[in-house]
Amino acid sequence: MNEKLFTHQIPDPAPMGCYSPKDVIFLLKNLNGLMAETDLETREQKIQSGGHYSEMLPIEYEPTKDYLDLFHLTLQESARKVAKAVGIVAEQILQKKGSEMVLVSLARAGTPIGILIKRYLLEKHDLDLPHYSISIIRGRGIDENALLYILQNHSPAKIQFIDGWTGKGAITQVLNQACLEFNAKYNWELDDDLAVLADPGHCVKTFGTREDFLIPSACLNSTVSGLVSRTVLRQDLIGDKEFHGARFYEELLKVEVSNLFIDTISKEFSYLSQESLGCLNNTVEAEVSWQGLKSLRRIQERYGIKDINFIKPGIGETTRVLLRRLPERVLVDSIENNNLKHIMLLCQDKGVPIEEYPDLTYSCCGIVKELS
Repeated sequence: MNEKLFTHQIPDPAPMGCYSPKDVIFLLKNLNGLMAETDLETREQKIQSGGHYSEMLPIEYEPTKDYLDLFHLTLQESARKVAKAVGIVAEQILQKKGSEMVLVSLARAGTPIGILIKRYLLEKHDLDLPHYSISIIRGRGIDENALLYILQNHSPAKIQFIDGWTGKGAITQVLNQACLEFNAKYNWELDDDLAVLADPGHCVKTFGTREDFLIPSACLNSTVSGLVSRTVLRQDLIGDKEFHGARFYEELLKVEVSNLFIDTISKEFSYLSQESLGCLNNTVEAEVSWQGLKSLRRIQERYGIKDINFIKPGIGETTRVLLRRLPERVLVDSIENNNLKHIMLLCQDKGVPIEEYPDLTYSCCGIVKELS
């Protein structure tokens, strides 16, 4: 046993979010009452003038009735497709890691996908695996205290990291670097493999699909992710032995659809068989080509965008731009793309121009407005 892991004992987390603790335990500090949300314009100014996004919280978008109706319709239409992608990625994880593992979702988009993978493995393989949701932040790294807590409670089980989807692969790279640093510091062997439901960026090996399709949990913010905000890291709020922080939006309990999303997809698992998940193959290792990132560099050049991080690729990332950044425009592969109904609604709602860009690797890209 590595003694270094146990010199810094991490206290148990307080309950957080609206999921059952049987589905997931959030390793996050509740920041309710400790910080206020920042309006979009102020937040964007601060980010573009050197502030870090993890030090502020955006105001939660309140969806219109039309938008919520679209979420429910999309959920019904895509439930079987999402369930199949969950099954494919869950079976791959099991093949690679075996039954002695801990599922670790990256908050917050990874959390519902991690719960679905946990439920699939319980239903299909009678495996009740521990599942945690922890914070990872671009430019700041992963929550080391959360990793220490998991290893202190479950060592020597293997950790499997989970996220919702890939964009240009920024979080994949942050995770790679964080694991290298953690392993060097603690003389450990964390596997940086990231499993995702959808990998349109071609930047991970473990995925359910590479199609850039609409995952219903990408449509909304906290109301489909356990009522938890995006994660926060500020030295004045987070102590040495504390987890990264987040807000718990208890005031939105009446409009949350987190558990509805999970239950609706989980009902479809009974229709899945090994045969229906036919693209599993032990001998083929998926190629990581970073195809998405290469295509974004062409967009960056064409539009004269100074920072590639201003380009948010894929349906999930474009949705995030429209919900919590100031978008300049949205590029779509085709105006007729049925996966983009909620994108079109949000653009219409916020007056954001849409431009057809037929050579996209993704279904769409959101471009953040550059503020002078």
